[in-house]
Amino acid sequence: MGINRVRVKEAMDIKGISTYTELAALLGITKNQLSLMLSDNYSPIKSRADELLSLLQLSPAEAIEIGQGRNGAVSGLPSAAVTDIELFAGAGGLALGLEKAGIDTIAFVEIDKFCCETLKKNRPHWNVINSDISKIDFTQYRHKVDIVSGGFPCQAFSYAGKKLGFNDTRGTLFHEFARCIKEADPLMFLAENVRGLVSHDGGRTFQTILSILGEMNYDIQYKILNAAYYGVGQKRERIVIIGAKKGVNYRYPEPEASMTTLRTALRNCPESEGQSYSKRKKEVLDLVPPGGSWVDLPNDIQAAYMGKSINSGGGKRGMARRISWDEPCLTLTCSPSQKQTERCHPDETRPFTVREYARIQSFPDDWEYCGGIGEKYKQIGNAVPVEMARRIGVALKESIMDYRNEPKLDD
Repeated sequence: MGINRVRVKEAMDIKGISTYTELAALLGITKNQLSLMLSDNYSPIKSRADELLSLLQLSPAEAIEIGQGRNGAVSGLPSAAVTDIELFAGAGGLALGLEKAGIDTIAFVEIDKFCCETLKKNRPHWNVINSDISKIDFTQYRHKVDIVSGGFPCQAFSYAGKKLGFNDTRGTLFHEFARCIKEADPLMFLAENVRGLVSHDGGRTFQTILSILGEMNYDIQYKILNAAYYGVGQKRERIVIIGAKKGVNYRYPEPEASMTTLRTALRNCPESEGQSYSKRKKEVLDLVPPGGSWVDLPNDIQAAYMGKSINSGGGKRGMARRISWDEPCLTLTCSPSQKQTERCHPDETRPFTVREYARIQSFPDDWEYCGGIGEKYKQIGNAVPVEMARRIGVALKESIMDYRNEPKLDD
């Protein structure tokens, strides 16, 4: 992997930079240092080329060349490396989990600027591409990565006919995810989404997704995983779809016998900033015991607090909910204090802090988030739990290494 010198020269011409000496001076480095940066031995994955690309207004996708194929190493990485492209990277839950599993992700695509700032702050050497995914040409990665991963946001399809194909999903983020797979043609892909995708529009959306992915010559399997059985102190159910080329065998990680509790997740959690409840909400939640919800309130307060919701159907136990130490937290949302999704601390009448939110998502304590406090909660709430991602990633890497080590007919 190296920087494309032809693209650099083209960009220099556009910017009116006539010589490498002038370019080096603008970067504040010597000409020898610039020569090293543009040499075949320079790895933009391991070293920062941000200043060069910023000056020339080139994205990493435009300027970075990837060498070798799926049976060899990507330049600058060990020959045994298992490589990945991650789409919709967010604040890095899936990315960090795959890193912990020993997978080398060579590009992280994300449109949200705060998420990109978070990724760059924590991993300055990562190739973070802050771009609309529809603008990226993934053919440059064809047969050069082992995995494509991401949690594409679910959007409804327009069912104009009886059967949908790849082109009929244009305009949706699933189409862009599928396009990346089609153009890069990796050995495997990993797609994560909310459990509700399975039943969306009577199941038709999910069946369309499976059909389109299967037409790309992948064996498809899917499973709903509850993060609480994979080392995460949270009841977070997600569907995990795995696609594998013929000969690549994947097994989902085994669940643990019992769930991880909030007590385990928040043990010795450092202090941090956090939101607070309004005076009225605090007065109400003061009356709720650990593990309880609105049903534990006095009848008159129930009616006043719940309003019309009190006569609606099921699914209300998340309202006025105080979590118990000895259970997993309910699924975290993007806001810790909304009426429909309260997640109150077991002992104190307050929402979980930013760092507690991160711990419940199994982020390490040194992972920092950019933006205001609301933006931080949003980034964490939208993330894939790191530990669950790590375990999925370990199984992905094992599958690819087993495939590489299996004798082939032409060996």
